Amino acid sequence: MLASVPLSDEERAAVDDGQVALDQLLERLVDVPTPAGATPREIGVPATAMLLPIVAVNQGKS
Repeated sequence: MLASVPLSDEERAAVDDGQVALDQLLERLVDVPTPAGATPREIGVPATAMLLPIVAVNQGKS
């Protein structure tokens, strides 16, 4: 992701530093308009995120 998507310093910290940085980034973005114009606060999206679990993937021959 870091190679193909340009990230701000705050976004990079969220990727590198985990949940605390991600929560801080989301809190700062709560009043930033989305491409549709409404802010996350106006939409009613909570300023929290949950990290997805990492699962092992075994690839077999097809």
